[in-house]
Amino acid sequence: MADAASRLTALAEDVLGARFPVRLRAWDGSEAGPAGGPVLIVRERRALRRLLWKPGELGLARAWVAGEIDVEGDLYEVLDKLAGFIWERGEESRSALETVRDPKVRAAAKALLKLAGPFPPPKPPVEEIRGRSGARHSKRRDKQAISHHYDVGNDFYELVLGPSMVYSCAYWTEDGTLEDAQRDKLDLIARKLRLKEGDRLLDVGCGWGSMAIHAAKEYGARAVGITLSREQAAYARKRIADEGLTDRIEIRVQDYRDVVDGPFDAISSIGMAEHVGSVQYREYADILYRLLKPGGRLLNHQIARRPEADEEAYEVDAFIDAYVFPDGELSPMGSTLSTLEEAGFEVRDVEAIREHYALTLRRWVANLEREWDRAVRLTSPGRARIWRLYMAASAVSFERNRIGVNQFLAVKTPDSGASGLPLRSREWTES
Repeated sequence: MADAASRLTALAEDVLGARFPVRLRAWDGSEAGPAGGPVLIVRERRALRRLLWKPGELGLARAWVAGEIDVEGDLYEVLDKLAGFIWERGEESRSALETVRDPKVRAAAKALLKLAGPFPPPKPPVEEIRGRSGARHSKRRDKQAISHHYDVGNDFYELVLGPSMVYSCAYWTEDGTLEDAQRDKLDLIARKLRLKEGDRLLDVGCGWGSMAIHAAKEYGARAVGITLSREQAAYARKRIADEGLTDRIEIRVQDYRDVVDGPFDAISSIGMAEHVGSVQYREYADILYRLLKPGGRLLNHQIARRPEADEEAYEVDAFIDAYVFPDGELSPMGSTLSTLEEAGFEVRDVEAIREHYALTLRRWVANLEREWDRAVRLTSPGRARIWRLYMAASAVSFERNRIGVNQFLAVKTPDSGASGLPLRSREWTES
């Protein structure tokens, strides 16, 4: 009988219709596939039971989080080479045999059943979100989702994000550090918003307070930051007190739908809109429009996906939904722009900074890998593995243009038509 690695690669090639792209090492120590590169390791054959029960991304994710599959060597290279399987060929279903019609694929699935060992599959890892209650994107459920992602410990986020404590795409120069690039991103947003002394800024999804602190300290603005994470809020308030800025910044644990004390001169929404959801996005844009004074400006910094041929067929990424950002949704850039315009905004500038996010994610992964043992102590082995996979896979997605990130500068232009922006609106690039 052939060894486990050879059998697995042969079965994968039957399913994929192509040569298995990386070397594979199985639980019996056997290896198969191209030599000289990174190795995909299947440590436990129960990983196959997970894949058969949840074919595609969720089965792979559960096996990865549980430590049943791993990578020796360059994780980015493995993710890139397996992209066709991970992102395009995976299909969520109750079992492979119920959905696969191709006789060759059905035969491969049956062979995999024999190789996988006795069913049922193991229980999902404890890090998988459970018990979601309420309607999707209701206030209660959004609070649960935010807590799942952000309330894993500020010490862990310090380890990954570095001193800047900014959890969004940085703005890079050729030779800058992560901290330099994050400072430059915050300053770019402040300049686009044309912040000045005394301006009132609302920072929606304020994280650990970095944008509010930068706006108050460098531009003299008065800032209100809102978040649904109590851990974030506590951390931000301490930073603000240490900076002596408590008279200029207020941090609230508050849903954006509950903000009623406008108007504001400017609003920043940095990596927040991904949590809003398509069914709520128009309401979100309407609320931000209402909270701005006439002539007020919005800077919306948001990850975008590529448009689908059939938008009704779009499904939330299974791994991200179960382990990273529950209920998070990405919209195409054009949809975001249209929704902002429908709410009444005049969109004055769109800047695509996709490559910048890939660079940012690679630095975060490097931070995590450098402090791996500490990261595991602060959270759990499974949580650390989630973050490594999610950030590395996201970096590859940005690099390959599967997803992007854009900054929209929009104005609540008054009836007079005076936008308040300079004739050469991109003067911020010269600062």
